[in-house]
Amino acid sequence: MSEFLLPEDHPFHLKTILALDFGEKFIGVATFCVNRDPFPTPYGRIANTGPNAVLGELRRIVDDESVERIVIGLPHLTDGKKTSTTVKAQAFVDFIREHFTLPVDDQDETLSTYEAQERMKQSPRYNFRVDLKQIDAVAASVILEDFIRRTKDRPDL
Repeated sequence: MSEFLLPEDHPFHLKTILALDFGEKFIGVATFCVNRDPFPTPYGRIANTGPNAVLGELRRIVDDESVERIVIGLPHLTDGKKTSTTVKAQAFVDFIREHFTLPVDDQDETLSTYEAQERMKQSPRYNFRVDLKQIDAVAASVILEDFIRRTKDRPDL
């Protein structure tokens, strides 16, 4: 049984969730349809060439994948302190909330890129190496996994 299987009465049951790993150059994307997909999967990345381009690409993905919720990673230092990147990511979260009517959640993404690197080094899918063209999407899937774990028993979060 998958750790990402939620009870049928959970509010995320059969909902498609999109996760974003914000970066100044690229934004990683992952998707997961709760109780249909076995686990969150990397979707790809969006070149962060400006707000309008990012918004257009996100709208296309949201429509194509019938997304019903968006989760965006917020980076912190391991001691929980904010950084300049945290401030930029929070501004991105606020921007997305302004432009989408879907629920938008933030998720602590501390060490998500490190976790993504380790997974890639252990996976034949990535030839046991870190693939910088896919790292952002893998990190987004880590963020989405953490979000599902956090909300599994607390759907009201």
